[in-house]
Amino acid sequence: MTDLSLNYEVLSKFLVYFIKEEVQSNKFNKVVLGLSGGLDSAVVAYLSAEALGKENVIGILMPYKLSSPDSLNDALLIAKKIGIKHETFEITDIVDQYFKKINTTDKMRIGNFLSRVRMSILFDRTREYDAIVMGTGNKSEIMLGYTTWYGDMAAGLYPIGDLYKTQVFELAKFMKIPEKILNKPPSADLWPGQKDEDELGAVYRELDSVLYLYIDERKSMEEIISLGHSKKLVQNVIRRVNSTQFKRTIPPVAKFSARTLGIDFLYPHDMGR
Repeated sequence: MTDLSLNYEVLSKFLVYFIKEEVQSNKFNKVVLGLSGGLDSAVVAYLSAEALGKENVIGILMPYKLSSPDSLNDALLIAKKIGIKHETFEITDIVDQYFKKINTTDKMRIGNFLSRVRMSILFDRTREYDAIVMGTGNKSEIMLGYTTWYGDMAAGLYPIGDLYKTQVFELAKFMKIPEKILNKPPSADLWPGQKDEDELGAVYRELDSVLYLYIDERKSMEEIISLGHSKKLVQNVIRRVNSTQFKRTIPPVAKFSARTLGIDFLYPHDMGR
């Protein structure tokens, strides 16, 4: 298995600096983030509080009727342990009213809608606090397309977006995230019993090993298989990466002027701040 270990003391300091620099360069002092009770949001909440001060971090809890009670309790645990302000918005009525009219039980549609409703709430709360939305996605999810387009992907910053899930886990251990959070199976908690690794078809350590070889080391499918990874797993990972590239890019713009968004008008997001 590929060694993905990092110097987590240095990494944590770098991420704290990144958050402080990026938030303040955009003329903000506060951030809001969705607290799901999972590992990724816990890590981002801890880092944000260290970078900006706990008084400048607002955690938003957005349970749905099918959400596990443990998720809400774990999110509250994190908010209280860090000492950040937190708010709870029950989204069941919003979601059910819509799907009552649409009349569908499609789990994927409902899951994507939940994600987009939650992100809409987060962006609305930024107006209340004059804040920016913190993304909590990791590199594994982003590269596998295990995200909702304009849902959980619609954020202002992605502090852990270049860390594979196994690296986030090790960082969380270094940061002394509560054992209860560390030991729970990764889940988007979109429906009862839902587990990330069941849907992805492998455990994160295996997925991350293949992703690292394909993305970071640019090895071919044949080369990765020759290193001992199963053909089925490698094909699945590469298919997911290639078929979800549209989620990771600016939507195509038809170019006919001298300078065009996403083509030759390319600047950092804080240009002119």
